[in-house]
Amino acid sequence: QVQLVESGGGLVQPGGSLRLSCAASGSIGSIFAMGWYRQAPGKQRELVARIVSGGNTYYVGSVKGRFAISRDNAKNTVYLQMNSLVPEDTAVYYCNVEAGLRVINYWGQGTQVTVSS
Repeated sequence: QVQLVESGGGLVQPGGSLRLSCAASGSIGSIFAMGWYRQAPGKQRELVARIVSGGNTYYVGSVKGRFAISRDNAKNTVYLQMNSLVPEDTAVYYCNVEAGLRVINYWGQGTQVTVSS
């Protein structure tokens, strides 16, 4: 059974940092891409960052220069380093993995990130 387990969320002051982790386990197959989405109250879910198998990355404009996505292929783990956090970053963050020949999407359980003074 495939599982994506997220960790690292919490409460942080503006200007602070957090690192989110997402570890995939089970018969997930060959991973094509890993990424992070977020959804804030009253807003649509948005793609925050994504890294493909070749190493290329994507970031939504609002987090460029502040967030960094990385992966550990041996551990099937993806990370999101979040620096210079602002209240607008407050959301539930969801890990996403695209894997398998038919490109199945797997999702983590979500982790709350709250940026508040």
